[in-house]
Amino acid sequence: MLQPLLPSTLPAPLQSVLHPAGPDAAIISQFAWVLFGGGALVFALVMVLAALGLGRRARTVRPMFWIAGAGVAFPVTVLTVLLTWSTWRSGQMAAQTSQHATRVAVSANMWWWEVRYPDPGGGPDIVSANEIHIPAGRPVYLGLTASDVIHSLWVPALGGKMDMVPGRVTGLTLQADKPGVYRGQCAEYCGEQHARMALHVVAHTPADYAAWLARQARPAAAPADAAGETILARGRQAFIEQRCAACHTIRGVSEVTRLGPDLTHVGARLHIAAGTLRTHRGTLAGWIADPQSIKPGARMPPASMDGDTLSALAAYLEQLK
Repeated sequence: MLQPLLPSTLPAPLQSVLHPAGPDAAIISQFAWVLFGGGALVFALVMVLAALGLGRRARTVRPMFWIAGAGVAFPVTVLTVLLTWSTWRSGQMAAQTSQHATRVAVSANMWWWEVRYPDPGGGPDIVSANEIHIPAGRPVYLGLTASDVIHSLWVPALGGKMDMVPGRVTGLTLQADKPGVYRGQCAEYCGEQHARMALHVVAHTPADYAAWLARQARPAAAPADAAGETILARGRQAFIEQRCAACHTIRGVSEVTRLGPDLTHVGARLHIAAGTLRTHRGTLAGWIADPQSIKPGARMPPASMDGDTLSALAAYLEQLK
């Protein structure tokens, strides 16, 4: 049985093109090393020629030899070889096609990510935020768009960048070689909090992915103590009374899609505020109380409620797994 992914049980994810964890990322990393090597070779020859040109022996060599041989023939040969190799190698990258069995829709917003999965049971889309869950060892097609300005999705360990343009759908294929967590980032400047618009790709084994998807399709479970005046029941009531449902959906509590992230299973996510804070009761309470002190410009106003109500609301959200 798939266990909840808790932040304390996962390693810190890398965000580096030098640590590829997928086939496309391996090709891109190879590009970097080969092109760096070719550039270093040309640079080294230029330095050698510069040193020789300053010496006495340069006077005994005709100028056309330097120009035609070292100035034209050598760089043309090196660049032609690199161009031919990179063109051939890039043709081996995954095709950007939605024919893959696994498809995920990602919409970028200022400054968070909405993620939608087809319900395997044929129901409405399964909606989440700021994390993309995929089966390891299989290609996954991401249908990308944006709701406001141009964004760009980039998970260096798994593949290249792809722009997300309002009114258009672009595609990107990602594949993780093995289960793990891989950090991504918006790579197109999109406003004040561009630097705090991260996301994480969580790769599961195929069986665990299917179990995770089935769990995500369910509405939020009512607190076991909802019938009594306890902290979780009070937190659920606070979500309604404080009008959190004006911007957020919790399936089973507030069904209408709103302006902010879907919170149906927010307690199971690694982070809140698009990778800014690890998810636990304290950070949830701090974010609800004053998001502007954490992420200035975020489209969420500070809450106005007493400390007990705030603690109850944070506890309720934390247990939505």
